[in-house]
Amino acid sequence: MTLRHRLVHRVYRDRVATAAESRRGAAARPVPRPSSVEPRAVKPPRAPVHRVRGLVVDCESRSVAVDGRQLELTCMEFELLAHLVANRRRVYSRPQLMELVWQQAPVGYTRTVDVHIARLRSKLGPGHRTLIRTVRQVGYAFDPANRAR
Repeated sequence: MTLRHRLVHRVYRDRVATAAESRRGAAARPVPRPSSVEPRAVKPPRAPVHRVRGLVVDCESRSVAVDGRQLELTCMEFELLAHLVANRRRVYSRPQLMELVWQQAPVGYTRTVDVHIARLRSKLGPGHRTLIRTVRQVGYAFDPANRAR
């Protein structure tokens, strides 16, 4: 008898035995549990920490540091920067950023993204403002390879 047939036979035998016990009114047989398997505590996944050329974006503590200096960012500025850093080199249009970061449909005026990008660049400082690259007539991307001019 092959392994597959033995397994099918064992499952069939167990089902028949369990059905017979339940017809007699007896409690179902307890399922044997291997002693080597113990339940483990499941730890929640840690939020990522992104490090790029002196810029550290810690998503768990929601903090941003540039060359060891902590930045004071608003909630939307942090969300925008964290999203761009997490998706490096990917170009996002203004409506896409409105949907992904602001989580609302872009209705009409999407230049608020430009204002937030400008504020982010000024807070990042002259050495790091070029990390956020403007793609003309498309949108923005976080590009670590982009050097200061």
